[in-house]
Amino acid sequence: MNYINMLFFDIYPYIAGAVFIIGSWLRYDYGQYTWRAGSSQMLDKKNMRLASNLFHVGILGIFAGHFLGMLTPHWMYESFLPIEYKQIMAMVGGGTCGVLMLVGGIMLLKRRLTNPRVRATSSFGDIMILTLLVIQVALGLLTIPFSAQHMDGSEMMKLVAWAQSIVTFHGGASAHLEGVAFVFKLHIFLGMTIFLLFPFCRLVHIWSVPVEYLTRRYQIVRNRH
Repeated sequence: MNYINMLFFDIYPYIAGAVFIIGSWLRYDYGQYTWRAGSSQMLDKKNMRLASNLFHVGILGIFAGHFLGMLTPHWMYESFLPIEYKQIMAMVGGGTCGVLMLVGGIMLLKRRLTNPRVRATSSFGDIMILTLLVIQVALGLLTIPFSAQHMDGSEMMKLVAWAQSIVTFHGGASAHLEGVAFVFKLHIFLGMTIFLLFPFCRLVHIWSVPVEYLTRRYQIVRNRH
């Protein structure tokens, strides 16, 4: 069992991370024509804006919460934010964003599977990654009842210690996950798998945040008479 934990939570994170970074770089260099979001809004706009906004607001909130909550060293906030309150913030904030993402994701997945025009233009990768994201956020929501059993933040701090050990290249990170509920481990494993698949699906459009749009010069499309 220790070998399985080492494989999944000591070795696999670096494999997924390497594929995520190197794969994204190679696709950007050699697959420019496939670097796109592949929007299907023009095919059918019904409920598209609502579903997309729910999904994206939820996933952005979840990403920000995971990034700040998991990777910020404890000493930076322990003087003004007790771990018990951080636990409550994670459950309420993460749960709210998770519900938004789940509802939006289910709406988008239903649309992609049942709308004939959208289904005809959807690849296997489009459906697969959206399905995995919906499953992943559902798993995240399922962790809340288990977190509620440890309101002192002890369970969360195990997850934080694992994440920080991974990003700082400390060996034996899997030891921090001893005793945590299986749903947490499944959530972590699927999350790393999504990073592994990232360069090979439409998620690469996340890298192309249109920051330059805010500072670019105006373009004259036609003269005003």
